[in-house]
Amino acid sequence: MEESRDDQGRDRSTAGPDDQGSDGSTAGPVVGDGGALRAGASSTPPSPTPPAEGAGNAQGSGPEAGSPDAAQEVEADFDHLLADAQRERDEYLDLAKRAQADFENYRKRMAAEVQAAAARGKAELIRDVVPVLDDLERAIQAAGLDPEGDSDDGLAHGVLLVFRSLRDSLARNGVEAVDPKGEKFDPTQHEALSTVAADGVEPGVVVEVLQKGYRLGEQLVRPARVVVSE
Repeated sequence: MEESRDDQGRDRSTAGPDDQGSDGSTAGPVVGDGGALRAGASSTPPSPTPPAEGAGNAQGSGPEAGSPDAAQEVEADFDHLLADAQRERDEYLDLAKRAQADFENYRKRMAAEVQAAAARGKAELIRDVVPVLDDLERAIQAAGLDPEGDSDDGLAHGVLLVFRSLRDSLARNGVEAVDPKGEKFDPTQHEALSTVAADGVEPGVVVEVLQKGYRLGEQLVRPARVVVSE
């Protein structure tokens, strides 16, 4: 009896975990040499985790990097951006050209207006001065003096000097006298006060100038007052 129990004890002590778990069940806790418990390894392998739903679709939704389709898409986007940039450039360039043209027209218009205003102001001044010149000339003629000569009389000499000085000042500023005697009557330059019958003169000719006219460049300051033949 004692020998049979010893044999059974030896058989149990020599049986390893593999012999105990051969039926496919999970081995129980095993006592180690130090008396600590360790969990037995499960004989059933863990099942693989299924991929998340839609993960495969997300990865395959677009062309892969480096594929011909991806390169064509990038090139198409670049062409679209380049076309937009060129269109905006053309719009801004056209706007700048129109602004420059408007400014140039404005500059020319203002320069012309300034010149016209200056000419009008000068013409108004000349229109007020020429009657004084007419009075001096009539005084010289009444005294029987030569406008280009001289006189021993002090007063007459002074009148001659003032007349010539004023006449020359107007000439330096572009004022010209209009004396159309013997010319064809021009209603844009002359003012006819009367008509007379003149022998040997065809009709419409200025036979006498009652008052000289004056012109500032192309602008008529005062028309000449004349007598015209019939």
